[in-house]
Amino acid sequence: MRFRAFIFPLLALSAGGYFGYHLQNGDHGLTSHADLERRKDVLEGELAGLREVRLRIERDVALLEPDSLDPDMLDERARAILNLAHRDDLVMMKRRAPDPTGPLRKP
Repeated sequence: MRFRAFIFPLLALSAGGYFGYHLQNGDHGLTSHADLERRKDVLEGELAGLREVRLRIERDVALLEPDSLDPDMLDERARAILNLAHRDDLVMMKRRAPDPTGPLRKP
């Protein structure tokens, strides 16, 4: 008889534990919410950077339009596309990162 008195509180405690666990660790729980907030902050930072790049590209495109063609911009783009330089230009070469496998790579 005494066992029957503990059945309902035991079931209620089990249900509370189940829902409490999933509140914290479930697919839509507090931990997932915090992870999504962190990811949102990272993506907002990326979006801000991409907006800056877009504005710079739009500015460069505006300088290349026929109505307001900037000779310096045209010269810069032509040299970059054709991979050419004027003989009086100073050209700075970038070094490549060294190959991590080394020069003597075995097959």
